[in-house]
Amino acid sequence: MTAQTGRLSLKTAKRNDFRDFFYLDEFFLNSLDFFVRSYYNKRCMRCRKIFRFLQFENELTKKGDFTLMKLQKTILALLAAGALTVTGISTSLPSVTQLDLKAAAADDNNDDWLHANGSRLYDSEGHEVWLTGANWFGFNCTENCAHGLYATDIDAFLKTVGDHGINLIRMPISTELLVSWMRGTPDPVSSVNAGYEPPTDQVGEDGTVTKAGTYVNTNKDFVEADGKTLKNSMEIFDVIMQKMKDYGLKVMIDVHSPAEHNSGHNYNLWYYTSAASDGDSMAIGAASGEKITWDMWKDSVTWLAEKYSNDDTIIGYDLKNEPHGKRGYSGSKCPDDIAKWDDSTDQNNWAYSATECGNSILDVNPNALIFIEGVEQYPKTEKGYTYDTADIWQAPADQSPWYGAWWGGNLRGVKDYPIDFGSSSKNSQIVYSPHDYGPSVYNQTWFDKDFTTQTLLDDYWYDTWAYINDQEIAPLLIGEWGGHMDGGKNQKWMELLRNYMIDNHINHTFWCLNPNSGDTGGLLGYDFSTWDDDKYGLFEPSLWQTQDSGKYISLDHERALGTGSTSISLSDYYKSYASSEGSNLDGGSTWNGNGENTKPAVTDTTKPTTTTTTTTEAVTGDISCNGKLGVEDMVLLCQYLVGEQVDTKKNDFKAGDVNHDSSLDALDLALYRQVLDGSISGFPNAK
Repeated sequence: MTAQTGRLSLKTAKRNDFRDFFYLDEFFLNSLDFFVRSYYNKRCMRCRKIFRFLQFENELTKKGDFTLMKLQKTILALLAAGALTVTGISTSLPSVTQLDLKAAAADDNNDDWLHANGSRLYDSEGHEVWLTGANWFGFNCTENCAHGLYATDIDAFLKTVGDHGINLIRMPISTELLVSWMRGTPDPVSSVNAGYEPPTDQVGEDGTVTKAGTYVNTNKDFVEADGKTLKNSMEIFDVIMQKMKDYGLKVMIDVHSPAEHNSGHNYNLWYYTSAASDGDSMAIGAASGEKITWDMWKDSVTWLAEKYSNDDTIIGYDLKNEPHGKRGYSGSKCPDDIAKWDDSTDQNNWAYSATECGNSILDVNPNALIFIEGVEQYPKTEKGYTYDTADIWQAPADQSPWYGAWWGGNLRGVKDYPIDFGSSSKNSQIVYSPHDYGPSVYNQTWFDKDFTTQTLLDDYWYDTWAYINDQEIAPLLIGEWGGHMDGGKNQKWMELLRNYMIDNHINHTFWCLNPNSGDTGGLLGYDFSTWDDDKYGLFEPSLWQTQDSGKYISLDHERALGTGSTSISLSDYYKSYASSEGSNLDGGSTWNGNGENTKPAVTDTTKPTTTTTTTTEAVTGDISCNGKLGVEDMVLLCQYLVGEQVDTKKNDFKAGDVNHDSSLDALDLALYRQVLDGSISGFPNAK
């Protein structure tokens, strides 16, 4: 698919470890105490207004959400702006310059490569990962650049993508563009808004300094030193990859079409053939005028894999988007212009071509994942049919020689002719990647009923692709799924597929971020900044996240996603969350430390059980009732004190009276601070 809006649903902060709670240093704690004291003592109206401004913002409090990081940054911004110039605080607060709130440095350790074992993906330490992402197209089109950069800045865009929990971007690209890079003559880009003017500080005749970027400052890394001239397509791609790294995002490259073409996905094959009636319009370069050959396809994507072989931003390569084509109703030989899957060495045999191309990539980067899509039709080999067997016009399903599927969605051939790269180490990089869509794209026969997950499995999913996951053959990644929110059949299908992927650890990339996909729409509006709340709301549960605190999980060991306000790094997850609350992988599971995720035991309520009563001593200050004292308890008390809506049934606010004076006030809050930062060893016992 080519040419497809959700506000971020922030998660309630629930950290178990004070040290992990985003730089809660002395500056912030003193600032918080000052505001509390000022507010309750009514020392100055200005402080009261500022503290009200900091009360977790109306939109967040309506949802019961709170992040100390956001409060911290807001305090810093107010201080920097001079908003807190109040008599008497200069000695109680350290200098703002003592606190470094810059984003964590990009991870350059090149240690985020992945491999498969059975149906699951793992990092180099044997920790399971879950790829949950979205598509962002444009480098496959005639603009030769990801779409939307005429409307938004790349940094703002990737921040919001990361903050919304997407950990992988599938990026379509054309072979023609890759060939231009490989040859050192990168094609130009269009439809990009970029500039940085003036490019350097300018001093006027009167000595007035005009700072660089005063007049124009958008996508400044896309322009040359003059602040005006656009860089070429390869340079801009490289800039985007570096920024992906900066924001903890991983990328999989999708060779979407032979030529630079906005509808190139409609072409059956991955190379030019004179047998294809649309070859001259779809597989001859739009800029180069060259026929895109089979060798150009293989060599150019191999070149990119070698270029990025020491950079784990690009974790893998989808060798060709949606190979397809139907056999037809005449002749005794398979046409040369359709994609097939058999044991031949014909160039249009997708199994053969994928094996050759995958091996070529792994020879230059043995760490890359190789994503292999299916085809459209597969013969009923159990009945002796082959690709040479002609189809039968309007034959009932039980009489047709063929199994149909979505373009790129038919992986029945894996059971007969699995991809084999020749070694176990290379085969551990295989991920099969079907596409699946709903009735708004095309009303397939399996939608002609009150369909359920089971009917979809019986009628289509299982034998077409789901068996690969179920039988532990290899991991799956649904490379494209999505569609319009119609409140009906299509939305129902999306929810069923989403839930099936969550429950069965199936990786996926949603189609798509772009709003300009005609038959599906996208997650974003045409400003490439505004999220479609309803569609994102449907999609969001399928993003990899911790079960209780709802922190999105990055695939980068060191870097969280986006700004880091809603997510954690992969290392942080396995250090502090995996064995306790776990994640939504497999529908909810924890890590047992032995290379496996474990689902919680299900109690059979029809059988009698023996109940053991355990008495647990109450923990002083444990408002959240989780059996331990943590920053979340201080957060809850702060919310309660400033009049925010809190859950008094779920939380025990009586436990917040830590000085035992029968009231909750700023003194209790100050004691929390001192205990949590280690200033005192515990709360006082006497009233």
